[in-house]
Amino acid sequence: MARKQRRLQQVATPASEPNTANRYQDPLQKNINAKLDVVGKRFEGKGRTIMYGIAALVVIVILFLIVSAYNRRSDGAAQAALGKAIEISQSRVSDTPAPAGSTEKIYKSEKERADAAIAEFQIVADKFGGSVGEKAKYFIAVNKLMSDRTAGITELEGFSKTSTDTGKLAKFALAQTRADDGKLDEAVTLYQELIAMRDALVAKDTLNFELAKIYQKQNKTKEAADIYYAIAKTASDAKDTDGKAIPLTETARDAKEKLTQLDSERAKEIVEAPPESPFGN
Repeated sequence: MARKQRRLQQVATPASEPNTANRYQDPLQKNINAKLDVVGKRFEGKGRTIMYGIAALVVIVILFLIVSAYNRRSDGAAQAALGKAIEISQSRVSDTPAPAGSTEKIYKSEKERADAAIAEFQIVADKFGGSVGEKAKYFIAVNKLMSDRTAGITELEGFSKTSTDTGKLAKFALAQTRADDGKLDEAVTLYQELIAMRDALVAKDTLNFELAKIYQKQNKTKEAADIYYAIAKTASDAKDTDGKAIPLTETARDAKEKLTQLDSERAKEIVEAPPESPFGN
């Protein structure tokens, strides 16, 4: 999802993980991080409408936890009930009804969909305990951002005080609501706390990128540029096991683009790997 001394630690975070290219990364988690980048970019600069993207953003993240937990714990009935509620929360919103014969559920507004999802998640929370019940309550809080935003934020605040995976995700969602509400210092603090964690679930580059965007809003151009540079430069210097340059991630490309706007000369230091030939040359 910045004060001087801690900022240095945050900017250095990407560089402090030199073995990233050689470490195993769950393919699903990698896909989640990519989707986070896409969703974040989609809602960037759209003011208060970002609250409608938070649910989708956090839903994508927590799917990783649900799938990972599936084979380790919780019975099939609990997972099926949670999956049904998640499906509702991701249903299409449109004024156009579903085609004749279709079983697809379409909602006319984000609020209508959120209310339906909340009701379904509440059934899960009431029926099942443990991690599934906790996830259901978390989803309720997230969906309330579009139904009863004040209540949703209050519930996220409660979750964010815990050190559980759900607490970490709640802190990430809460950081976005703080930024959206213009409470930039509070958002910075939350992102700093996430970045300082050993495992915040959300990619460090994503967190640093969000932090840099807030610095821009605060007119802290140098701080923002330093973070964008660290993200893009670390990515451009990364090599695969064969010593070949790795293409920039979407976050790294976005960071380079932001850096170009703030410090075009420094951005020239970021050299992207040439695209691979389809013929393997």
